[in-house]
Amino acid sequence: MNLVVNGDAESGPGGSAEPVTEVTGWKVPEGAPALIAYSLGNGYPGPADPGPADRGSRFFSGGDSPRTALVQDILLPTRGATGRRAVDAGRVRYTLAGWLGGYATQEDGARLSVEFRDAEGTPVALSVLGPVTAAERLSRTALLERTATATVPPGARTARVLLVFTRSGGGTSNDGYADAISLTLHTTGGRK
Repeated sequence: MNLVVNGDAESGPGGSAEPVTEVTGWKVPEGAPALIAYSLGNGYPGPADPGPADRGSRFFSGGDSPRTALVQDILLPTRGATGRRAVDAGRVRYTLAGWLGGYATQEDGARLSVEFRDAEGTPVALSVLGPVTAAERLSRTALLERTATATVPPGARTARVLLVFTRSGGGTSNDGYADAISLTLHTTGGRK
């Protein structure tokens, strides 16, 4: 099960290149993202461009801010196969995944991270994905899948998922793109 709410940009306002002030499931501490329809055209990623095979109708972009950030603080399960006992015994692994990209030869990009924290809020582990460079995209408009998998650190109680879009060139659009953001937990086996 994906612990990220609205990791596919499908819920709430949006659909155009116009920035929004609120995004369902996310806090927006910096900038103003846009939730753009794949059908918009005008050089934005479309249905035929590289991206998720099971994409919905929209994706995230950095809007028109030089730097835009979206964040979710997720409470990890307390019970069950991926609950606290299993985490503290080192039997729970996580996978952070997302499709990250940008526009043509521009280096605007998106970075996705997860920071696990203990009960006091102290960071205990960090995984970072992206940004995807223009060279990695073969200088075309595209979103490419990036993943990281590791053991949830013993003592972890929350996970902070952070999605940051950065404009690195000229122009007014922040053409860092992201879609299909997920954080999933699974057991490694052993005694429950």
